[in-house]
Amino acid sequence: MKEFIEFIAKQLVDKPESVVVEETTPEENTIELTLKVDNSDIGKVIGKRGNTVNAMRTLLTAVGAKEHHRATLKILEENKDFKES
Repeated sequence: MKEFIEFIAKQLVDKPESVVVEETTPEENTIELTLKVDNSDIGKVIGKRGNTVNAMRTLLTAVGAKEHHRATLKILEENKDFKES
């Protein structure tokens, strides 16, 4: 699923090299994906009225359900002044 979201996001943004997708499993049968994009690309990932992000979440939910997982997607702006260690 990580590669799926990463592929879609890279097609939407102007700076595909800045796209980072992290996958965690906070609970059994739950997958949480965090999508980080450049600040200038956040609007492209969210889309008008949130349509793009809602479509990605719907696809992710469908793929997760097929694999018997609950899947969630969080989108974060990459803050250039703060880098996680």
